[in-house]
Amino acid sequence: MAAAKKILVIVESPSKAKTIGKFLGGRYKVIASVGHVRDLPKSKLGIDIENDFEPQYISIRGKGDIIKELKKEAKNASKVYLATDPDREGEAISWHLAFLLGIDPDAPCRIVFNEITERAIKEAIKNPRPIDLSLVDAQQARRVLDRLVGYQISPLLWRKVRRGLSAGRVQSAALKIICDRENEIKNFKPQEFWTITAEFSKKKKFTARLTEYRGEKILIENKEKNDAVLEELKKGEFVVKSLEEKDRTRRAAAPFTTSSLQQDAANKLNFSTRKTMMIAQQLYEGIEVKGRGTIGLVSYIRTDSVRISDEARAASREFIVNTMGEQYYGNNVYKNRKKDVQDAHEAIRPSYVELEPESVKESLSRDQYKLYSLIWNRFVASQMAPAKFKALSVVIANGDYDFKANGSKMLFDGFLKVYSMSKDDEADRLLPDMEKGEVLQAVDIEGQQNFTQPPARFTEASLVKDLEEKDIGRPSTYAPIVATLTDRKYISKEKKSLIPTELGFIVTDMMEQYFKEIVDAGFTAQMEENLDDIETKGVRWKSVIEDFYDTLKDELKTADEQIEKVEFKEEPTGELCEKCGKPMVIKHGRFGDFVACTGYPECKNTKPIVKTIDVKCPKCGKDIVVRKSRKGRIFYGCSGYPDCDQVFWNKPVNKKCPKCGSLLVEKKGKDTKYACSNSECDYRE
Repeated sequence: MAAAKKILVIVESPSKAKTIGKFLGGRYKVIASVGHVRDLPKSKLGIDIENDFEPQYISIRGKGDIIKELKKEAKNASKVYLATDPDREGEAISWHLAFLLGIDPDAPCRIVFNEITERAIKEAIKNPRPIDLSLVDAQQARRVLDRLVGYQISPLLWRKVRRGLSAGRVQSAALKIICDRENEIKNFKPQEFWTITAEFSKKKKFTARLTEYRGEKILIENKEKNDAVLEELKKGEFVVKSLEEKDRTRRAAAPFTTSSLQQDAANKLNFSTRKTMMIAQQLYEGIEVKGRGTIGLVSYIRTDSVRISDEARAASREFIVNTMGEQYYGNNVYKNRKKDVQDAHEAIRPSYVELEPESVKESLSRDQYKLYSLIWNRFVASQMAPAKFKALSVVIANGDYDFKANGSKMLFDGFLKVYSMSKDDEADRLLPDMEKGEVLQAVDIEGQQNFTQPPARFTEASLVKDLEEKDIGRPSTYAPIVATLTDRKYISKEKKSLIPTELGFIVTDMMEQYFKEIVDAGFTAQMEENLDDIETKGVRWKSVIEDFYDTLKDELKTADEQIEKVEFKEEPTGELCEKCGKPMVIKHGRFGDFVACTGYPECKNTKPIVKTIDVKCPKCGKDIVVRKSRKGRIFYGCSGYPDCDQVFWNKPVNKKCPKCGSLLVEKKGKDTKYACSNSECDYRE
């Protein structure tokens, strides 16, 4: 008797397939497409502009074996469910799979779930639906639009500026924002101002700041005015003019969206947006948790919504009441600032609120634990009661001058029990008891010179916030932006700051002059709205592309005719070529900077730029230099390679281990600064 045919479920990733397969049991077979199976070709534009912008999809190179296996399994299955991610991209992948496997997209073949839990998966299996072609069209429009911009402007930049450059609909707008901020900083003229504070002592010391003169806000522009005010103050006396005590509450922030998660992870964990999304994806797809098997720890990670399900709300209430008490439950409901197309998804939250971070710590990597803790704490806090404070505001008068001092005392910690936005959240700032009309003695009165500060450079977190506020791109597109801008050498990162390079300014100026709409924040935001209308209002996607391309094609022609080739000055190294004796210079290539002979093309001598760290190789005495592995990981190796194979994965320092004599290396740890490079030695300091 032939074995009963199984129901086939197709997901994107093998780890997700493993997690879901465990929930569904023997009647089902769960396999992965490993991402997209069809796409536009890499070697050409792949869009038939003359034929109503029809995309020319092909099977992705290297996916032949996977497609063959998918077809074989689909043929042998009793039913096929397409279970790709619940967003535009996932819907498009399902649509392409349906095309390759001969599945009718109008048949109930599509299942979606917001979290990878047994309940959510089984509920999805019970409720299959047709493929949502509005979602597919919205994705196609973005893909085609981005291809038209990237594949037509980028070659122009190659010809006119340098090989390896690129332009993009969101990327170019983001670069202009960074360049505009840098120009603001360069053009900023600091203004002098002075602040005057008085220190008082009454059982304990406290300070008050001069804020008003005769009921108006005071501005002290220079030292002369500062000194004159100080002289007047020294002649008068300080009297408590008013005391105002209020009960204040502070409410918890909403659960994470993709954007707010990226921002908080950057600020609190120092994670890049790309790293945040990579780790969040791992937590979503499934982790082997001791005693639970492979489970998804968080809900779907690409969302613009702060809404949570009734089940998640009930689970959080039960957890908070049982572990902290009824008084800590807040029954909070959060609404999105605007009706968003991605509101079908919940906010990012733990799949199982009872799985506290500490309970799964040993199953997670260090970074997974950090991000899971952040998500869990934010979600639980969002469902908790507000923190309560007693706030005291005191006005102290000296003649016509008013000083203000503020104090506060926490009465109830509420959500701050699990989630603080800053280190000052839980600090009491107490003022001593005072009475109206009381005369205070000033221990010290001083004026301090200040200057207005330019706007801060963008960090990844503040750039993501700005892009979101300007409605440029979507949270799922934010992660690769900074990486692309850095790879193209349009920006550099110093500590956390994003700084545009000369090349970044050149490309932005060129784009602003010839492709104004693409770098204009307002136009880009309007285009996002037009793309959303395809999904929400049934707007024909090809008409949106046609309207955009009518302008782009004219701009491309003008730019090609008018832009002159940009020549970059080559930076001399001070070295002479060992082959022909001509000077060596630093050149900029597609894959980075390198040293080359000025005698090219007769002399083709080139060398990589080597960065030394002032540490000698313990094996041969030559310099240790910074190198990169094939996967881009930095390591430290002997400049004498291949004759000497000494390498270190951590940065070595000019200090020897007192136990074994090997070099010490830098270690990033709470209690460890340096460690011995010898794996058999346990020395730490």
